[in-house]
Amino acid sequence: MNILKNLEKEQMEKLTQGKNLPDFKAGDTLRVHTKVKEGDRERIQIYEGVCIARKNDGLNSSFTVRKISFGEGVERVFPLYSPNVAKIEVARIGKVRRAKLYFLRALRGKSARIADDLTATSKAAAEKAKAEKE
Repeated sequence: MNILKNLEKEQMEKLTQGKNLPDFKAGDTLRVHTKVKEGDRERIQIYEGVCIARKNDGLNSSFTVRKISFGEGVERVFPLYSPNVAKIEVARIGKVRRAKLYFLRALRGKSARIADDLTATSKAAAEKAKAEKE
């Protein structure tokens, strides 16, 4: 069993090499940069929405992002360690009391909004400023 965990850990390190995976949780607004192949060309497409779920399962970890597109709710599940996920940015940090936000599927308009976590946002800004100084 320990051998399998070690192999999985090595694969995760290999896949995250050169990538910066931020800490995020359900309720955060994410910008996911995905690689899209069209014929012989490759481009990066940005998918922005609210993270409604996160599954932590080692190499099989994934997260679900929900956005409203032309009045219709669209959800997309991204594997965390996929080579097709170029970059993940945290646009806003949300304040929620649940690990899975599936109840947002039934809500529309203002009731589907998530409040900003101002304390976490200020901490993140302070850390970012400190990192830029150094």
